[in-house]
Amino acid sequence: MATTDASVYEQHRAAPGDITLILPATDVSDPELSIVIPALDEEITIGRFVDWCKEGIAAAGIRAEILIVDSSSDHTAEIAVAHGARVLKTPKRGLGRAYIDAIPYIRGRYVLMGDADCTYDFREIRPFMTKFRAGSEFLMGSRFTGSIEDGAMPMLHRYFGTPLTTWILNVMYGTRFSDIHCGMRGVTLDALKRMSLASQSWEYASEMVLKSVHLDLITSEVPVRFLKDPEGRVSHLARGGWTSPWKAGWINLKAMFVFGADFFLMIPGILLLLVGFVPLCLLAFGPLTIGVVTLSINSMLLLLVAGILGLQLFLIGAIAQSLYDGIGLKRRRWLTIFSYTRTTLATAFAFVAGLVLVARFVAGFIEQGYHFSDVLIEMNHEAIFGLFLMMASTVVFVSMLLIHAIGLYLPIPQAAEGRLHEL
Repeated sequence: MATTDASVYEQHRAAPGDITLILPATDVSDPELSIVIPALDEEITIGRFVDWCKEGIAAAGIRAEILIVDSSSDHTAEIAVAHGARVLKTPKRGLGRAYIDAIPYIRGRYVLMGDADCTYDFREIRPFMTKFRAGSEFLMGSRFTGSIEDGAMPMLHRYFGTPLTTWILNVMYGTRFSDIHCGMRGVTLDALKRMSLASQSWEYASEMVLKSVHLDLITSEVPVRFLKDPEGRVSHLARGGWTSPWKAGWINLKAMFVFGADFFLMIPGILLLLVGFVPLCLLAFGPLTIGVVTLSINSMLLLLVAGILGLQLFLIGAIAQSLYDGIGLKRRRWLTIFSYTRTTLATAFAFVAGLVLVARFVAGFIEQGYHFSDVLIEMNHEAIFGLFLMMASTVVFVSMLLIHAIGLYLPIPQAAEGRLHEL
């Protein structure tokens, strides 16, 4: 929609907080790319930044819009509109929320994100378009495979914070990113909508990366140039004081852990289950002597706790994966493994078997006049194993119901059905 008056405001009441879209005098119709940039009091750099974007658009030979999501109290909005950008005026609600607010107003098929401070060189957007047109759905800029101007990145960030958190994410998710905190990144509009971003602040950056993994998006890295802050500008992290980088790092770690809770559940759960269940089966027939060590009742109780804890961790991990799964592949796998009929029959059989073992011990205890005998001590082993079977079968049955409930409320997306068949 074009207009000849840069001061004309188009009011939108679809989102809360009186969001207002301001159109420039010369607007672009049917853009292929949307450059979406949050801004907060960036009047020093915003004009130059919009001009850089226009240079990059012209060099790439594409139709593109520049959408500034502005929460400023200075003249950022007026300057941006004067230089030819669309401006979405929103209340100050956080960096992540700015992107959430912008989604209904994005018109391009592809979305390029970044900062309005001229630290990322938006005169070089052609590599992003090349990757997009080759089929990539999520593009991460990388300052480490590109270039970092002297003085552009604090030593703490360059050699400790960013490498450490990037390494943690790669270990947790089996990815190979080199710079997860790079602010210049791209995503298709379809993928951005499917991400359903929830983060309101800095952690949106990690949430996007993690959801790109959960959604199994086609991902590539693009080397970018990272420049020093222009003279006279103070970065938002610096404005927040010396604690800001630590707070940003902490909330990003929180996002990694929350969206990757299964990392702390699956492998530890399997290990604990094996450590508890295997020797518990051997001790079900009586004490076991290994060298000078004899394992008996006390050992069984410890192994029972380890086995049940491990099983619970594993099953919660399966539930977490079912919730995270953006394409339905893992959810379908767990629904298949824990099919209702098979799981119900198996757990019912295990529960009854455990109940019989416990009942035999209780009956013997009553028969002995509520006194322990050598026979009862031997039956103790069977009873403890029976308790394990009863507890384990109950946990598995309830977890199976939760996984099927998730399958009902979070059906596999239709858009992902084709990819599931391919996989």
